[in-house]
Amino acid sequence: MANIILVTGGARSGKSVYSETLAKSFSGSRAYIATCPVMDKEMARLVERHQQQRKDDGWTTIEEELDLSGVIRRAVEYDTILVDCLTLWINNLMYHAERAGGEILEERMLEICADLKLACMEHPGNIIFVINEVGLGIVPDNAQARLFRDLSGRCSQEIARFAAKVVLVACGIPLVLKDEQK
Repeated sequence: MANIILVTGGARSGKSVYSETLAKSFSGSRAYIATCPVMDKEMARLVERHQQQRKDDGWTTIEEELDLSGVIRRAVEYDTILVDCLTLWINNLMYHAERAGGEILEERMLEICADLKLACMEHPGNIIFVINEVGLGIVPDNAQARLFRDLSGRCSQEIARFAAKVVLVACGIPLVLKDEQK
């Protein structure tokens, strides 16, 4: 099973910078799995900036909005995989389910996370997942936002359960919540 690390924190807390630095501390090849769909010019500029920042550090960028388990299974040649981020991935799952006339509920999120765990068990290296902590604010005022919060919280809990290490980043400072690394 891969050495799995979950990094969480609020928006702009420093979790991505921390995660990239952590990934670079491991030897070997690195893949950056980007889950963000490019929906507008602002996002396109942000994606381009991030790709340029990683370009000279030996990263391979893999764009995948939905099938994280599949892409992790196909990326066995990489020693370290950084998935940034699960929050956008959950948003993508919800969006595509709604467009297909359905929805993702917590039971389905549990199934998806179980498959993600199986994919991680097949990987021989390091996998770092990044997710926003969205449960520290006020209760959202609409059902869709509450469902997003609930799915994100469920996903965080499931990944944290099988991760060897869990880090909360606040104000750019990493706080280790769990450390069972080999």
